[in-house]
Amino acid sequence: MPPNPAFGPGTARPKSLGYLMFASRWLQVPLYLGLIVAQAVYVYQFALELWHLIETVFLHAAPVAGTPSREVVVMLTVLALIDVVMISNLLIMVIIGGYETFVSRIDLNDHPDEPEWLSHVNANVLKVKLATAIIGISSVHLLQTFIRAQTTPNDKIMWQTVMHLAFVVSAIGLAYIDRLLATSPAEHTRSHL
Repeated sequence: MPPNPAFGPGTARPKSLGYLMFASRWLQVPLYLGLIVAQAVYVYQFALELWHLIETVFLHAAPVAGTPSREVVVMLTVLALIDVVMISNLLIMVIIGGYETFVSRIDLNDHPDEPEWLSHVNANVLKVKLATAIIGISSVHLLQTFIRAQTTPNDKIMWQTVMHLAFVVSAIGLAYIDRLLATSPAEHTRSHL
């Protein structure tokens, strides 16, 4: 019986090289830890915006002539709070989903607080979720711009609208590609017959 080339002397190097490449995924851990620090910065930003809201509603007198009304300031501040929360949600998706997809499985032992989406996350699902989160964030920014429309240049409004629509088209494209990749070739052929 001839010797098996898979167990020959030359196989140790490619195998160890493969293991080294596989282990290199752990280099991403500092990146995810950095995103956790960014999450803490957003918590601080949220606290500042919340204090600004409380100050506007309870501690300030009537608005000065020429400044936005109190209702507009409250609305813009609440939208800023929503924006911070949505960006924070985006960070959580990237931290947890990215770590789970590209570094290592997170064994939560059926923890009751395990996010529902984590059980079926992969690179394509993560891309679509991130794209929809970016659309939500862009929507909040666009709404803030529309509220300030009287003091915002028309070209800025136009470009923000164009960018928002580009995000929407990109998300639809990613979702469509994900759907195509999720169906098997046989199902894909059957659906076009």
